[in-house]
Amino acid sequence: MRGESWLDVPDDAEFGTYVLPYGVFSQTKRGDAAPRKTGVAVGDSVLDLAAVAGRLGEDFTPVVASGSLNPLLAAGRPVWRVVRERLTEWLRDPSYRPVVMANLIPRADVRLHLPFEPADFVDFYSSEHHARSVGRMFGAGGGSLPANWKHLPVGYHGRAGTIVPSGTPVVRPRGQRGPGEGGSPAFGSTRKLDFEAEVGFVVGVPSELGRPVGVDDFAEHVIGVCLVNDWSARDIQGWENKPLGPFLGKSFATSLSPWVVPLDALGHAWVVPEGPREETFPYLRCGGAWGLDLRLTVRLNGHPVAQPPFSTMYWTGAQQLAHMTVAGASLRTGDLFASGTVSGPEPDQRGSLLELSWDGSDPILLRDGSQRGYLNDGDEVSISATAPGPGGSHMGLGEVTGRVLSST
Repeated sequence: MRGESWLDVPDDAEFGTYVLPYGVFSQTKRGDAAPRKTGVAVGDSVLDLAAVAGRLGEDFTPVVASGSLNPLLAAGRPVWRVVRERLTEWLRDPSYRPVVMANLIPRADVRLHLPFEPADFVDFYSSEHHARSVGRMFGAGGGSLPANWKHLPVGYHGRAGTIVPSGTPVVRPRGQRGPGEGGSPAFGSTRKLDFEAEVGFVVGVPSELGRPVGVDDFAEHVIGVCLVNDWSARDIQGWENKPLGPFLGKSFATSLSPWVVPLDALGHAWVVPEGPREETFPYLRCGGAWGLDLRLTVRLNGHPVAQPPFSTMYWTGAQQLAHMTVAGASLRTGDLFASGTVSGPEPDQRGSLLELSWDGSDPILLRDGSQRGYLNDGDEVSISATAPGPGGSHMGLGEVTGRVLSST
């Protein structure tokens, strides 16, 4: 609906009138006691969705009136479609202008919260470029992939309780680090704190225990996407991850962007993925355009350091969802699964400092003349993204930020 709305939103706005992402906000002018409400980002404002829906007597009002997106997530695709259609109508038909304008709040006057209550969290490892870089750094095969990598989406279960909203400070974690020059492990603050630029998929409709979800049912369960920074303590992770994989090195904080962009807004961004090119088991086979042409930008203290392309990911969200449930695990409303580090083939497309600095051996240079192998206390990381929109436009997916605090 680019150019078809009565609302004056610039074509280059982060959230034009086509995107319509969902989030949860409170009004800062009312202080900490202000109630949380479901909002929709439009231009530089937030629309109080429940207030408009209630005023107009919409049947879906109860699922957008709780101060959490969870009821809307659970309502399913028919309701998601109706809500988006009505939002579009409100912004196209001038007769709705008075009620919409009365419930538009400048984004500068709101506080954004975690948009939904996370249930389970799964993080994948789905960029071939990232996996091969890790192999070149640490693997005996000089960049070869693990034997299972092109047969299944490798992943691990994270901690939903450490998913935090964008802007939440991240305290440098403490734990055991591997043996150094003295030959013994050490305990203390991580010396290799890293970011990971990722894309997250938000589950709405639950599934039954013991019944796998097929790749073709992806859009019936997933409402949309958000941006994720799955912070990593590389030295802690490297010491603990054999034989069972990540634990403390990945469990201290996962930052989430405040806006959930509906799959229905991404109609111009679907592309044929790069993989799998090898034969896979039937439950992972899906034809067509299930990849996404998203362009991420990572900034460190305001300085752009990487532009990872999501279109290069080997495994898609649909395949990740199918693999998550093939053994019988059920989905729950609010489940979040993330892509893993997004990295492309070029040096400036690497989505972590592990790759950008080659495990600290080749520090990157920032605009202020300082260098980084890994993150310093006080550093702020922000990850944003865009996607193709209608008529050759580009739409925003929001931003996730976090600042590093010293260990307590």
